[in-house]
Amino acid sequence: MDSSHVSALQLKHAGIERQIHDELCRPIPDAAMIQALKKRKLRIKEEISRH
Repeated sequence: MDSSHVSALQLKHAGIERQIHDELCRPIPDAAMIQALKKRKLRIKEEISRH
């Protein structure tokens, strides 16, 4: 796996982290959205760790 792919995955991971943070800062966070974002973030983290 090339480093550009890993870099792209890291950027996606950071973007999802920001989305989670933004959602948690809302007056009434959407728990379902947060859960879905956390699952996506975990899958990306697992893919990064495999490379």
